[in-house]
Amino acid sequence: MTKPGPVTVAVLTLLVAMASIQTGASLAKRVFPVLGAAGATALRVFFAALILAAVFRPWRQRLSRRELASVVLYGAALGGMNLTFYLALERIPLGIAVAIEFTGPLALAILSTRRPLDFLWALLAVAGILLILPLTETSGALDWLGVFWALVAATCWALYILFGQRAGGAVHGGTAASLGMLTAAVLVLPFGVAHAGAKLLDVTLLPIILGVAVLSSALPYSLEMYALKALPTRTFGILMSVEPALAALSGLLLLNERLSGTQWAAIGCIVLASVGSAATSRGPAEVAAAAS
Repeated sequence: MTKPGPVTVAVLTLLVAMASIQTGASLAKRVFPVLGAAGATALRVFFAALILAAVFRPWRQRLSRRELASVVLYGAALGGMNLTFYLALERIPLGIAVAIEFTGPLALAILSTRRPLDFLWALLAVAGILLILPLTETSGALDWLGVFWALVAATCWALYILFGQRAGGAVHGGTAASLGMLTAAVLVLPFGVAHAGAKLLDVTLLPIILGVAVLSSALPYSLEMYALKALPTRTFGILMSVEPALAALSGLLLLNERLSGTQWAAIGCIVLASVGSAATSRGPAEVAAAAS
């Protein structure tokens, strides 16, 4: 029997990573009635920070003030991205939230090139957003505040990419990720405490929160790092572009979130725009922005 090649293994690994992230998001949504989005985010980021700190032991590396500043900015963007995404997820379906959030890195990728072809991908993305926005009954009566938080999450994701590239260039990748997550935890925990209070100490929720931390952060981070090393950057970007569709399927299967035909079309527009941007990019930086 022929063994799968390294590229095939890397593709499967990346698909597992994306499925893991969406499964973790679906699992997190189940504790929102108890902890709220802020409480769930606080615990998820806290445990993810502990896991990454245990793996990478960032205290072994001394940082200059400039390096520390870049890591803090990266962590702030990471914390903002996680918190606002969960706030969106509290009000709108998973697939819609991920699709809107994807417009952040997509816009960054398109703006970094400004080639005529990129206007096509921009128009597709705008069409997707217009189809998603709750302007008519066909949009599925989405919550405006949920859409707003998803757009803020998209902005935070774009900043996360920019600051992450700067932090990764100045500090070892594992150390940057660990310190960034610790920074995110420090910033997000007060919101969680203010919203959920003593409920954060409910030990019956611990298995679910640990599962969310592993599925949404620790496991996919490791798998994506493996896939990124084994796959061409463009291939990595194209594969990552299907994540909104996977999120919609995850929401359907795990949360029974049924989307309208218009909403599926909107997700399709954003996926096609992201695939097109990644497939026609000329340099790794463009794809990395779309794929991160």
